[in-house]
Amino acid sequence: MNRLLDVVTGAWAILPDKLVAIVDAYDMRMRGDAIDLKAVEASIGKPLGSTPQDYEILNGVAIVPIMGTIAQRANLFTDVSGGASSDLISRDLRAAAANRQVGAILLHIDSPGGTVAGTQQLADIVREVGAIKPVVALADGTMASAAYWIGSAAQAVYVADSTTQVGSIGVVNAHRDVSGAETQRGVKTTEIYSGKYKRIASSYAPLSDEGRATMQAHSDYMYEQFVDAVAKNRGASVDTVLSDMADGRIFIGQQAIDAGLVDGMATAEQLIARLAAGEFQLPGAKPAPVKNRAELPTSPKGTTMSITREDLAAQSPELLAEIQTEARAAGATAERDRILGIEAHAMVGHEALIASLKADGKTTPDQAAVQVLGAHRAALSKQASAMTADAPPPLPAAPVSEPASAAATKPDQKAIAARARELVTAAEASGQKLSFAAAATRAAAELATA
Repeated sequence: MNRLLDVVTGAWAILPDKLVAIVDAYDMRMRGDAIDLKAVEASIGKPLGSTPQDYEILNGVAIVPIMGTIAQRANLFTDVSGGASSDLISRDLRAAAANRQVGAILLHIDSPGGTVAGTQQLADIVREVGAIKPVVALADGTMASAAYWIGSAAQAVYVADSTTQVGSIGVVNAHRDVSGAETQRGVKTTEIYSGKYKRIASSYAPLSDEGRATMQAHSDYMYEQFVDAVAKNRGASVDTVLSDMADGRIFIGQQAIDAGLVDGMATAEQLIARLAAGEFQLPGAKPAPVKNRAELPTSPKGTTMSITREDLAAQSPELLAEIQTEARAAGATAERDRILGIEAHAMVGHEALIASLKADGKTTPDQAAVQVLGAHRAALSKQASAMTADAPPPLPAAPVSEPASAAATKPDQKAIAARARELVTAAEASGQKLSFAAAATRAAAELATA
């Protein structure tokens, strides 16, 4: 349950309507409702499964796709939405950088954004790889929020046409109060913790003013990181990014060019041709050697080359061996991650189920979570029915009143607000900038220790 709450309440850089869809999907999981996987497959028109989005090579250009909602690791929602794992994209970028068949890289992006977790690391890898081989990003449909954070780190950024959407620079944190839902189910969660801010915005209670201020301060800090990254990637000042790009708006086609978010308009075929021709060659760098390129069959511009395993074995056995080694390593890594992910959902009493799911070679960690939670729920229901049948009539509960000391320790919200205004005024007088949310957090801390 806590892992699901962390997904929902974590920091996101994503289009708002996409976040709503994600929250709805995980709400079902948190309620313990079984997800009809067959119905989901029918609605999206494809079978579920965390299939990595492998890159392809065309004319010496590695095309690395970033499609759908971005998460650090593949999960149930990436299965449903056709999303992307930043960990797998990082793997592909580094593999393309090390591949002697690749002279340049195209990031082919159509994504509304995703989780903040993993985004900065992936953007750093884009810059790291860009120091080895030219990297160009193409927004083909949508490149918003976290997707733009990543794409802006490329050497150049383009939109595919005049309707492509770019921008939505911002961060959102969501608080989910599940205490009412638990009450309806006859459940009450009591959290035992140490540290004043450890559960300042707990999902098992309504959001307090102090919790809201803390979440706002966290969102503001992540937003500053986003803005700083865009300024660095685009070679612009922070003030320019704040005034022209980073107010959360979506820019369409030419608007994105005019605002400085992208460098121009080009199709994927045009960019592949320009990259293959060395137009984006890094200053002072020699073209990356392409092993056995002359020995491999070529294909017409804009089409995908078709080659059989037998052809490749005859014409470039070293390349085939390299591909087989990479495939085996990738398969072993994927299977290890699948098994570890399933084991993470283990529960006492369901050891046999976990063992069978690990052994079948196809069940994903999130599909395993659905089955384990369903089995556990059925076991609890059966146990509850047995206990109810054997239990004596309940005794009436004595009313519980809140101790006077507890009421006395509640924070004085008016005092916090007054002190926050004083802090903001003092900061302005000294030429500094302090948001009211940050001032409220500081005021709450001062009054708590007074």
